[in-house]
Amino acid sequence: MLERMPSAESDLQAARSELERVLASPGFTRNERLGRFLRFVVENHLEGRGDEIKEYVLAVEVFGRSPDYDPKQDSIVRTEASRLRARLSEYYPGDGKDDPVIIELPKGRYVPVLRQAVARQALTGPSTGREHSWHRTGLVCGIAGILLTAGGLGLWSLLHRNAPISIAVLPLVNLSQEPSNDFFTDGLTDEIIRNLSILDGLAVRSQTSSFAFKGKERNVHEAGRQLNVEYIVEGSVMRAGHQLRINAQLVRVRDDFPLWSGKYDQELTDVFAIQDAISRGIVNSLRLRLGRGRRRYETSMEAYDLYLQGRAADAREPTTPVAGIPQFEQAIAKDPSFAPAYAGLAAARAFQSGLFSHNPDDEMPKLRAAADKAVELDPLLAEAHDALGMAYARDAQWERSEKSFRRAIELDPNRSETRAHFAIDLLWPLGRTDEALKELRLAEKADPLSQYIQICLVYMLPSAGRYGEAARRAELARNARFLGRARYLEGKTVEAIQILEKAFQGGVGISPGNNVRAFLGYAYARNGRRDEAEKMAIGTNPFNQAVIFAGLGDRERALEAMERSTAAGPCRVGRQLTYPELALIRNDPRMKALRRRVGLPE
Repeated sequence: MLERMPSAESDLQAARSELERVLASPGFTRNERLGRFLRFVVENHLEGRGDEIKEYVLAVEVFGRSPDYDPKQDSIVRTEASRLRARLSEYYPGDGKDDPVIIELPKGRYVPVLRQAVARQALTGPSTGREHSWHRTGLVCGIAGILLTAGGLGLWSLLHRNAPISIAVLPLVNLSQEPSNDFFTDGLTDEIIRNLSILDGLAVRSQTSSFAFKGKERNVHEAGRQLNVEYIVEGSVMRAGHQLRINAQLVRVRDDFPLWSGKYDQELTDVFAIQDAISRGIVNSLRLRLGRGRRRYETSMEAYDLYLQGRAADAREPTTPVAGIPQFEQAIAKDPSFAPAYAGLAAARAFQSGLFSHNPDDEMPKLRAAADKAVELDPLLAEAHDALGMAYARDAQWERSEKSFRRAIELDPNRSETRAHFAIDLLWPLGRTDEALKELRLAEKADPLSQYIQICLVYMLPSAGRYGEAARRAELARNARFLGRARYLEGKTVEAIQILEKAFQGGVGISPGNNVRAFLGYAYARNGRRDEAEKMAIGTNPFNQAVIFAGLGDRERALEAMERSTAAGPCRVGRQLTYPELALIRNDPRMKALRRRVGLPE
């Protein structure tokens, strides 16, 4: 499997080179829109995101349509796709007649097809004056014709570079001299096979095939040949009283090379729990070593339903997704090995830890435990590393947090929530607003209809000085509180007050913690309505008070309010200190001490 990678890389380079050749041709340099269309579909396809190339995404990302784009009312994508197909059909018989790779956009689809041009000669034979009919013949014969040529073999490996890894688990050897211990050893072998079998990307030989080698002299190379696998897992179990020692290793069959080995020492109490824990440890280590294997969870329908209820509850409260905590806890009670439920619980507790209504000293141990457990159960689950990144950020362990977030993005680059959490919980609090904005835009690209991503953007854009964009997005999202905020930052204080008063009177700002109170109080203060601003500051949280007092020009009370806000933790304090409203106190020497106290860099 690994030895085919250079060929795959060379094919990727060939495909990208062909894209640049086509885009440099006169037919595309004169039409920037078609060039942008072609680049988008080819690059996303080569990066493994072909399933995301949909009509809606193209309309928004390539042709600049608004998020409320309706394909039934606007045929821009279909029209331009027809033009692109026609332009490619003109290019290859002319300027591209000698190109080594051919790009096609099949009718009715937006995912491109890349073919080796050598198929042109293989399928049509010597020149007979019909050289320009290659594209019709290629469509009829398809990939089979390409595979007849040596040039096509590299493309085949590119298209199948994710073929399953074949692996077998030989029966673990009982070294305990007690035949009665065989049941534990065989049971552990069964558990490893079962846990490997529920991973996508691995083709695992059955227990029947593997156990044909039980009690026989070991020869990994011969066993691999007979089982027709690339890798073998083998090991031994030693039991002495209530102590167990398990040794395991992963061997590459072709050269008998050990790629990984692990040792596990355990006290024998609950036999089945130990089998499950050790099996999971071995399997997760193998997954990390092979870099493959997304788990297909075999949880109960009841646990899975509770997990989905938790996700749905959080989705209904995108700004503070804590409503799903009870459902996540119930799902874990039903299935303590279901990693996504722990990740969901950790994420919800992360948000809860920043609320003034909760004691962070109570929340943080629960948050860390849930995040750690999620990673332990499934180290290749992006949500687990995302949750761990959130936990580290709330402990001001910024380097560890960034490492966890980047690992989560590496595991699932298209998961918008991870990029949003990375931006909101680490980059923004640390003042890295340009990087945070970049991550949020990537999150929006992956999930353009996400209400949570949109709220994150309108919330953070003022800290990047982008008041106009914040206003446009808030208006499009019909979000009154952020629109009002953007308006006063643009200098339109009277309009801002009208918008915010309407939102407040409509019930949006009734909660003492809702920041519409802060925004309205700040707008009143900037408009000289000091008594009304003071009223907004009564009974609300320290963050809101700091904003209002800063609007009033009262440095001392703003500083004192920020001092009382530190209980909300470094993420929330760090974000607040980037607010343009707090420019009055941001560079005060006392703020340096406060930043240091909560774990923020000075």
